[in-house]
Amino acid sequence: MRRVRIASLAAAATLLLVGGAAAVVRDDPEPSATYLTDDQGRALVLRGFNTASSAKSTPDGMPEFTEAQLDREHADMGTNFVRFLISWRSVEPEPGTYDRAYLDRVAERVGWYADRGYHVMLDMHQDLYSGAITPDGKTGNGAPAWATYLDGLPVGTHDMWEQYYLDPGVIRAFDNFWNTTGAHPELTEHYAGAWRAVAERFAGNPAVVAYDLMNEPYGGTLQGPDFEAGPLTALYQRTADAIRQVDANKWVCVAPQAMGVNWGTPSGLGPVADRRDGEARIAYCPHIYPLPMDLGGGYEGTSRTLVDATIDSWRDHALRTARALGDAPIILGEFGLDTTLPGALEFVDRMYATAAEMGAGVSYWSRDPGAWGPYEEDGTARNLVAALDTPYPRAVAGTPTDWTAAPDRLELTFRPNPSVTAPTEIYLPRTGFPAGVHVDGAQVQDWNPQSRLLTLRGHGSPDSVTVTVTPAP
Repeated sequence: MRRVRIASLAAAATLLLVGGAAAVVRDDPEPSATYLTDDQGRALVLRGFNTASSAKSTPDGMPEFTEAQLDREHADMGTNFVRFLISWRSVEPEPGTYDRAYLDRVAERVGWYADRGYHVMLDMHQDLYSGAITPDGKTGNGAPAWATYLDGLPVGTHDMWEQYYLDPGVIRAFDNFWNTTGAHPELTEHYAGAWRAVAERFAGNPAVVAYDLMNEPYGGTLQGPDFEAGPLTALYQRTADAIRQVDANKWVCVAPQAMGVNWGTPSGLGPVADRRDGEARIAYCPHIYPLPMDLGGGYEGTSRTLVDATIDSWRDHALRTARALGDAPIILGEFGLDTTLPGALEFVDRMYATAAEMGAGVSYWSRDPGAWGPYEEDGTARNLVAALDTPYPRAVAGTPTDWTAAPDRLELTFRPNPSVTAPTEIYLPRTGFPAGVHVDGAQVQDWNPQSRLLTLRGHGSPDSVTVTVTPAP
């Protein structure tokens, strides 16, 4: 195990150094100027959680998460976004049969978020392809058993779950899915059909803003650009086409392979055509797990140096990939860590600042209780709650070009969109703004001390506007 970890870390460090050296000879990529928009045309700055890891294995496919817990999250941190885990196994339990009762359960939870003004991204989740890779069904998640073909190859037992990706049986299951073996061309067709069923169910639901087509794709024996530009892009195109048959409006989110890209290396993902009237609604949803921290290290010393290099490389590659995909907006679909580690909250701050600089939304991994999450098992707030309860612009009547936040200050620069009549909406935490707000650069429409939402009147001019919000004197 130690040799595996040291070799992996050395390889990652080499990749990071190569990536950093290459970045020196290229112009820095511009931040994204494209955002997901709500039904009123406002640019959305999305901040929330993945909900939740427990959905991977529960018999009914639902996360162990209650409406009261959502109320608590909303009150404590002012979140406005959720990456809600769904699974192929639950959508299509038998070939060609879609579980409407499961989709109704998802819709019920989506309703919880809708009632509180959230935006929902449905994420077709998988890890290690399927729970059927081991007899007990407790190792992987995602695909139904009927779509899992190991061809008699073994799957071992490991302390680190990522090592299962190297087992012959797991690799074969992926190869059969991508039809690298030539034996199962029907599997990607079923996958696209399952997404069509999901999109048909949620096409008219305004709370669902996006569909995340696959969590952390893995190519089996095919890796790197050959996988991403080949079978992965082809699956995304087939699935996007299936979704557009029943839903012309939701954003379609595409993710790169996890191996390497999560550590800051480039993606070879190809463009996906959006066959809808009007501008394309394809978004880019990468993850980041810097390898030193993924292996249990903190954000200090040499580990911090490597992590900072990873973040810089990841940011630049993400922006370039989004541009290559057609100036796609970016959502950081996952990042997270054990927040008891040294420097953990500094890393969290760095990631949210990087996302703001990029113009990217964020869904933290995850809303589950414990060391990675915001609450203990008994509901006690953890250190992450205070770290994430910070000011941010939730919906902007134009295009944000820059925004920065401190606990008691927010500065937002944006280009107003004269066609948007809805107000700009800003969340302000109680700790930094206990007795009201002072605004420079805009007129206040409303300040709600209960919801902590500040709304600003629209601007008729297309000229750039800078708004500064501080506590009332």
